Amino acid sequence: QVHVVESGGGSVQAGGSLRLSCAASGYTDTTYCMGWFRQAPGKEREEVATVDLDGSTSYADSVKGRFTISKDNAKNTLYLQMNSLKPEDTAMYYCAADPPSLGGYCLRYRYWGQGTQVTVSS
Repeated sequence: QVHVVESGGGSVQAGGSLRLSCAASGYTDTTYCMGWFRQAPGKEREEVATVDLDGSTSYADSVKGRFTISKDNAKNTLYLQMNSLKPEDTAMYYCAADPPSLGGYCLRYRYWGQGTQVTVSS
């Protein structure tokens, strides 16, 4: 079983910044695939940013240039630096993790944290 815990959410005015953190644990000697997702009220969950084991990153178009994902593989800790926040960034932010496939690919995220709320006021 993999345990995922997020932290760092809060309330901020538009234009401000927040940094989210996420720690994954459970299997020994495993580097997890990890990513950030969010869900706003009345909307479907969407992928915000992910990072593969080789360090390559992927961002939703809506956050490119404003958000930066980073990961400490040794600690299985994931970060999301969010700058120039907008009211439309308001959502519950979830961290997800999963061991990679046998080929070392990040194909799925089965383990999820409880989420951390980010609220951006105009």
